[in-house]
Amino acid sequence: MRIYPVLAGMVLAGTTFASPGMAQPSLPPLAYVQPLPPPAVQDVQERLRQAGVYTGRVDGMWGPDSQAALERFQRSHQLQATGQLNQATAATLGIDPAALFSGPATTAAAAPPPMPPMDQLRPSSVRAIQARLRSLGFYNGAVDGVWGQGTQVAIERFQQGRGLQVNGQLNPATVGAMGLAPDVLAYR
Repeated sequence: MRIYPVLAGMVLAGTTFASPGMAQPSLPPLAYVQPLPPPAVQDVQERLRQAGVYTGRVDGMWGPDSQAALERFQRSHQLQATGQLNQATAATLGIDPAALFSGPATTAAAAPPPMPPMDQLRPSSVRAIQARLRSLGFYNGAVDGVWGQGTQVAIERFQQGRGLQVNGQLNPATVGAMGLAPDVLAYR
């Protein structure tokens, strides 16, 4: 039996489908799971090796050693230790999730569209970002929902600490590396 690493993303969580007035228990979360091709597995294994958590062969075959290394990496970077290669883990490893499936010839894809300005974020979104940055040790200001200099500097320090492009912007790589779902970002 061959074990494959997967790129997983949450599609639907705890939603029930029932007629109004009918009580039914919540269904377990559904997850999108896609096996990675061997070259992508080799890339993940090599990056785990560079991070010092993988000592196995970089052979493109995902096994228990690779999964355990991924879990160690997730724990050491304060990510949810699932053993699955989710977007936050891929971003923290410095891997573009789209590049995992496109192969080396198409990894230089066009840049994603720019995100709206930070001052357009809803206060609830800013609070979620501030709280996450605080839990990761990058922010020590008030979790008040106001985007200010302290929040901006914390984003930049987080990006620098995670090896991301330091631009102070909440791009998909930064949001993913923070371990936040993209839908956390709500704009006015």
